[in-house]
Amino acid sequence: MPQVMEFKLPDLGEGLTEAEIVRWLVAVGDVVAIDQPVVEVETAKAMVEVPCPYGGVVTARFGEEGQELPVGAPLITVAVGAASLPEAPAAPAAEADGSGNAPRPLIGYGSDHSRPARRRRVRPVTAAVSAPVVAPAPVVAAPVVPAAPAAPTGPVPVISPLVRKLAKDNGVDLRALHGSGPEGLILRADVEAALRPAQPVAAPAPAAPAGQGERIPLKGVRGAVAEKLSRSRREIPDATCWVDADATELMAARAAMNAVGGPKISVLALLARICTAALARYPELNSTVDLEAKEIVRLPAVHLSFAAQTERGLMVPVVRDAQDRNPESLSAEFARLTELARTGKLAPADLTGGTFTLNNYGVFGVDGSTPIINHPEAAMLGVGRIIDKPWVHEGQLAVRKVVQLSLTFDHRVCDGGTAGGFLRYVADCVESPAVLLRSL
Repeated sequence: MPQVMEFKLPDLGEGLTEAEIVRWLVAVGDVVAIDQPVVEVETAKAMVEVPCPYGGVVTARFGEEGQELPVGAPLITVAVGAASLPEAPAAPAAEADGSGNAPRPLIGYGSDHSRPARRRRVRPVTAAVSAPVVAPAPVVAAPVVPAAPAAPTGPVPVISPLVRKLAKDNGVDLRALHGSGPEGLILRADVEAALRPAQPVAAPAPAAPAGQGERIPLKGVRGAVAEKLSRSRREIPDATCWVDADATELMAARAAMNAVGGPKISVLALLARICTAALARYPELNSTVDLEAKEIVRLPAVHLSFAAQTERGLMVPVVRDAQDRNPESLSAEFARLTELARTGKLAPADLTGGTFTLNNYGVFGVDGSTPIINHPEAAMLGVGRIIDKPWVHEGQLAVRKVVQLSLTFDHRVCDGGTAGGFLRYVADCVESPAVLLRSL
């Protein structure tokens, strides 16, 4: 007799407590392998494919696409064992748990190659389930289950043990109900409706006036960004200073680097290298404030956050130990993380732990900004577009490539003199890359 195992939404790490179902990757009746991704969910930090630690036949799914589930809520139930998996190989004896399958830790959220090329379907599992599933009624149709022995012969479209028990305890004849679920599936709401006394049908709510506009749920990535920015504004007394800089020599240096062959060096990578050198001189800006302890914590490593605009909204990936990377390594890491952000494959760990943010808003065609600090960091360097402008160079008016640099900083960690010194050093390196070479 197959054993039905319940798989719940696992803890995805980084303090996440809920996730939204984006797309189901399996259907009821599908055969799944151990560690096969069964659902794609969106957390407040990333899109994640969740693998199932059991192999067998999917007997029920819980939740619809677009629905948010808390960590620990049931996702699917799987019938495991020889009767449900006639074609599946047996698990090694050293790993088996007695059900014919070996649950494995959900490390790395599964592998992309673990999903079968196509779904295999088997006959519906009709054996009784000994352990009831403690969860809301499934929302997707499942194989038809035989009716209770006391009832006339024939199938009853209900699969949840909770729905059956609720009907039995209250004397509700399931055969007299018309299910509101897919393919007439009887849900818990149908049984509860049968228990309520008949009530007049309420009049439909009036349509919203045309001027009230569209309501968009503030959740997922957008909700997480809103919460972080609101907290930053509430807690951090920020200030901003800015300066225009002649980036002609920096652009010429980049062109010379890329002319020798090898991987291309991006402007963002050069600016990142300048930032790490500046933070070595002004470590106050690579810090955070511990409000409970009333202490400023200066951080030993620079984990550089950078803003990446995607179809899912603003993402802020983190380059770990940026102080140890050269421009070529920084370029490669920026490219890798940006591609993961655009495809929605960033792991939660890729979006946390930053100590300083580099924000290149010049890609939007703007010159300046007063950005909100990425809490709990203490500073952010903003970079505007690099464009040709009239500039006095060596006593003569000339057309040069000019960029506006701005620094928004937490005034609790330093005063204006430190912030100004940091920004001036960055500007000097942009105008004359030899200044940076001297400090390396």
